[in-house]
Amino acid sequence: MPKGDGMKIWSDWLRGIVMAGLLVGFFPLVAGAETARWDIDPDHSIIEFRVAHMVVSKTSGRFLSYRGFVDLDADAKTFKAIEATINAESINTNHEKRDAHLRTADFLDVKQFPTITYRMKTYQKEGDTYKVLGNLTLRGVTKDVTLMGTFNGVTKDPWGNTRAGFTAEGTLNRKDFGMIWNKTLDNGGLVVGDDVQIRLDIECIKAKNP
Repeated sequence: MPKGDGMKIWSDWLRGIVMAGLLVGFFPLVAGAETARWDIDPDHSIIEFRVAHMVVSKTSGRFLSYRGFVDLDADAKTFKAIEATINAESINTNHEKRDAHLRTADFLDVKQFPTITYRMKTYQKEGDTYKVLGNLTLRGVTKDVTLMGTFNGVTKDPWGNTRAGFTAEGTLNRKDFGMIWNKTLDNGGLVVGDDVQIRLDIECIKAKNP
């Protein structure tokens, strides 16, 4: 083998070793930086629900106090965790007497169960839609609840924060969580429907010190 060729092979081998070492050191850092914590901004989010009332209409309401986070890789649009904790007493349907009833043991029983929690177990991505399966704990009962959601993208605000937006919808049966109170109408219908429709419009801020 000519001397020049041997030196070239030796040089290429050393260069390969150096590059391999750099890549091994570099990619774990990149992978660790992909997923970040995004905290829910309650000032720009809505957690609301709708339920049939007197058969012919629907009553809507929302929760005013909650916190939570999303562990998200915004570039890959993948999720590692979704968690939320809601203050059950913060329920608001714009009707003081009805809200007081909803806080009693007939419904949320907020004295015994002050919080409602949701934790993602797994999800599937179908086009631009995410099918999220999670554990909802309400009145001390934990059930699987599926939410169909979308990731609306990322933007910068004027104050240097990075924000992400999400929407999601789902349905639960209140009787699954022990809320069985009802009254029968003269026509045989019920005052309150069993199915509760959930709608989430969530804005999150990327944590600066995850």
